[in-house]
Amino acid sequence: MSTPDLPDPLRRRLLAGGGALVAGLSLAPLLRAAQPGPQVPGADAAEVDTWLAIHADNTATLYIGFAELGQGATTALLQVAAEELDLDMEQIRAAPLDTQRSPNQGGTYSSASVQRGRPQVAQAAAHARAKLLELAAARLGAPAGSLGVERGEVFVTTAPSRRVGYGELVGGRALQVRIDGAAPVKPASAYRVVGQRVPRTDLRSRVDGMHTYIQHIRLPGMLHGRVVRPRGQARHDAGARVLEVDAGSIAHIPGARVLRRQDFIGVVAPREWDAVRAAAALRVTWEEPPPLPGTDGLHAAMREAATIDNVVASRGDPATAAENAAKRVRFAGYGPYQAHAPFAPSCALADIRDDRGLVIASSQDIFACRRGIATLLDMPERNLTVQFAESAGTYGHSCYDDVAQAAALMSRLTGAPVRVQFMRHDEHGWDTYGPPHVGEVRIAADARGRIVAYEYEGWQHNWSQVETTSQLAGVAPAAEWPPVPVQGVNPLVCGGMYDIPNVKLLNHRLPALDWLRGAWLRSPLDLSFAFVSEQAVDALAFELGIDPLEFRRRNIKDERWRGVLDAAAEAGGWQRPFTPGRITGGRVRRGRGLGLGTHLISHGAAMAEIEVDTQTGVVRVLRLTGALDAGMVVNPLIVERQIEGQLVQTASRLLLEEVRFDARRVTSLDWASYPILRMRVAPEIRAVVVQRPGERSTGAGEETMAAAAAAIANAFFDATGRRMQRYPLLPGRVLAALSAA
Repeated sequence: MSTPDLPDPLRRRLLAGGGALVAGLSLAPLLRAAQPGPQVPGADAAEVDTWLAIHADNTATLYIGFAELGQGATTALLQVAAEELDLDMEQIRAAPLDTQRSPNQGGTYSSASVQRGRPQVAQAAAHARAKLLELAAARLGAPAGSLGVERGEVFVTTAPSRRVGYGELVGGRALQVRIDGAAPVKPASAYRVVGQRVPRTDLRSRVDGMHTYIQHIRLPGMLHGRVVRPRGQARHDAGARVLEVDAGSIAHIPGARVLRRQDFIGVVAPREWDAVRAAAALRVTWEEPPPLPGTDGLHAAMREAATIDNVVASRGDPATAAENAAKRVRFAGYGPYQAHAPFAPSCALADIRDDRGLVIASSQDIFACRRGIATLLDMPERNLTVQFAESAGTYGHSCYDDVAQAAALMSRLTGAPVRVQFMRHDEHGWDTYGPPHVGEVRIAADARGRIVAYEYEGWQHNWSQVETTSQLAGVAPAAEWPPVPVQGVNPLVCGGMYDIPNVKLLNHRLPALDWLRGAWLRSPLDLSFAFVSEQAVDALAFELGIDPLEFRRRNIKDERWRGVLDAAAEAGGWQRPFTPGRITGGRVRRGRGLGLGTHLISHGAAMAEIEVDTQTGVVRVLRLTGALDAGMVVNPLIVERQIEGQLVQTASRLLLEEVRFDARRVTSLDWASYPILRMRVAPEIRAVVVQRPGERSTGAGEETMAAAAAAIANAFFDATGRRMQRYPLLPGRVLAALSAA
């Protein structure tokens, strides 16, 4: 098994400092619930063992299980550890993510890194600090209560010259300290590092071009590989059945070889360009797949399909309350398949030998990635190491695990290290897309403007549970995830921000194998829910003749929702004079809208200003303001940048992004057929963090997207007097809506 051509300078530099204190926290209950699997080899997760290493020079290494995807969570967790240890940020670094070194904290999704990681890291660091103070008290001959700490040096407060450093105290010994909750974490009033706008620790290398992405890594003696699949996936359960492979079709390419296991086809060559040429030249005859409804027939087919239904929430009697209400609104809306579409195609490297293996991947859950590869190769998990290396940003489950499996399988078949990088048509055409949605909402209010009834029905399918490589290689047939709440109607987004006495939410689950492959995409389904639900809320306000902001204030559920609503409205200038485009007329009309929404736990609000060209149908988002309450925000600067990214991505998804497919296969295979928002038309962004000192930290990676989708949709009505039922707001659809009676 080879090692990467790149050194591990961080770990070597820090460990060279001398003795280490290894500190940890019991994650057993969380890990059993969130991500079953083995812990760090030999580690007792209930002990102070693997989370922190304190070195002789008073520097520290933090071991975490979350991947850095560009969201800045690593910096935030370093702040948490530095705070509890009384270190400065330049004294602490994060260890590389590795299944043989890192704790299994579950996958880096659901905005979990700080939400779950902050209390874990804080507890580990607090217990480490308590033990260090105990050692220092014995060394200095002073009571622990009389000691202070500054930059990892413990001193007697009445005689500051009497001091000893953390590194000197550790002296090469590992401290056996059990995490029992006895060591208190600091109160928010004592924070010196947490809550500060600390620049991300990984920015310098990105700015100067020296940052190492997975696409840059090479293994000694490796081959270059490409997968060979039809251009665009077919129905999920169909996979891609191979009828014939003509290996002679690439005989003219030096060193090129065909690799096959059942329906999995790949090619390798010593030179990457030869592998690219071989993948394009290889002649494969594929079985004709079963029919799909096509993009234009998708939602009607979903609405007509047999479903498995369940009531997500029910209270009161919404039907009766609606009958007696002053105003009632019914609204239906439709969301598309959307792709993860990272700028750089997915890549992975593998060196698999008979009894052991190394895989370098960009998986957002390296432990789950290891399990999948171990199953694929029929190899014990303990013999397989998966190391994380960063790729282009992609929030959600894109192709990073699939390409890792492909690299591992091709390495096993060749007996050599293999680097596999997807082509653009692989990435776009074989993604696990964010599923489409059909939503229908019925909402009613009394004459005072109070919402009295709310009903929502949603149609969508579950996610794929088997990677394409495993499916094609015959290791596992196509399968869907078992039903979990996040795959269906979300009660937090579907009316959950309002105080409504009568509610019914009904989920219609479609059989996932009959459609395209699906998985979680940033803020899964929430854009669709808010697009439908918040337009109905706005329509009800319009029917009552109440300002949309005032209507929401009358019905808001609690002070935290009110806080983000008011913050977005104030920062966006909602109350400034503004004449809606539906009133002024003219070719180019402007409008503004509000929206509320979240994903799992935090509170998000947004305000949008848009313009609509009524002759071309082109919609442009001019300004987007997002407000987010994520409890105690460890690093407001990072969260502001997260809000900015969320709002830009939402604008792109609302205006442009839609996976298209015909009766056979996906046809959105490149940036022309799946366009995204370009910088020249990106909106002006305002990001507002509603800080809640003392509250627990909650998600901040996707919680303003639903609100922004709703705000854009409501701004369209403000501009045109028409409601868009389907997104993206493509020019043809806009013109059709404008011409409708």
